[in-house]
Amino acid sequence: MSDETTTPPPDVPEEEPQHPRGLLEDAWAIAKGMGTVWKQTFRPDNTERYPQEIAPIPERAHVGRHLLNRHENGLEKCIGCELCAFACPADAIWVEGADNDPEAPTSPGERFAKDYQINYLRCIMCGLCVEACPTRALTLTSHFEMSFMSREEAIWTKEQLLTPPPELGAAGRELEG
Repeated sequence: MSDETTTPPPDVPEEEPQHPRGLLEDAWAIAKGMGTVWKQTFRPDNTERYPQEIAPIPERAHVGRHLLNRHENGLEKCIGCELCAFACPADAIWVEGADNDPEAPTSPGERFAKDYQINYLRCIMCGLCVEACPTRALTLTSHFEMSFMSREEAIWTKEQLLTPPPELGAAGRELEG
């Protein structure tokens, strides 16, 4: 025989006896559920006529495509630091920096973005790239109308990102014609 000490089992609370539900309780639960259905059935519809009528977007809602900004003198704000690419959790941004030519500068700093690409199939529109940019060269716009017919169209280059987005609904008006 061994002299093992056994620990007593932990105190288990006794379960309360469950009483069966009655017919009235079941009927009340069904009535509450049907009341919700009845209320939703007769509410007015909230149909939007998009793209003919575009609801106004809140002023500070930036959920659309990216825009590479320029200074007033036309030079690019992007200095090719690649911080936006490092901050992107989806690895959707590719930046290749290069030394700036002093005779014909592209940006006011020592460096500029030689190659800048955003893959919108990977982008999750989180805005971390905008927060990481030290020169505020990259911003999110309110232009959310983007569609792509191929994978290649979803990868936007530096030249595409430097052009400001069109007015919301412009693409829809072209298709109506």
